[in-house]
Amino acid sequence: MDEESNPIKDYLFDYIKNSQTIPELISKKKFDVVINEIIQHCYDKIILMDKKDVAVGVLATGLLHYLLTNALLNSQRKIECQGIELDIIIPDIKTLEKDPKMALLICIPKYSDKRIIEEKIEQLEKIQPIKENIWIVLSENIKLDKKTFVLSKQDSSFSKIIFEIAQFSNVGGANKFKILRV
Repeated sequence: MDEESNPIKDYLFDYIKNSQTIPELISKKKFDVVINEIIQHCYDKIILMDKKDVAVGVLATGLLHYLLTNALLNSQRKIECQGIELDIIIPDIKTLEKDPKMALLICIPKYSDKRIIEEKIEQLEKIQPIKENIWIVLSENIKLDKKTFVLSKQDSSFSKIIFEIAQFSNVGGANKFKILRV
């Protein structure tokens, strides 16, 4: 599946590529600091590029993909399962089908309509029966019956997501190398 160029993703990866600090922070596994730095330097610019929900969704997806790769955590993104598009699955679709308690779905809706998000969650629960293994990344704080992370300039909880994913992987035993000590 070819991905077309996206100005938000391009801006994000240009910022990362030209950063003096991000490579060192990545090598020290300071993913929360990387996320906070990127939010502080990129957020205002990217939300001008598209509707806020869409812009934040693209930023969250690109950033998560980049950080999961650098954290050496197995993941698949933009994959379809039973006709439902999954944003990010950790570690992979095979694990989800074989042993759902070892798989984590991360949904990054590009809208903030609670009813539509809840419909998407209902769809996800059909393929991931372990309901606490469905996490949601939002552009604003919406009360949902799921673990949520908010990516915003103020009160952002998104910076904790990589460590929580690593904890999930380590507790589940899926990350045999325990790359991150959490």
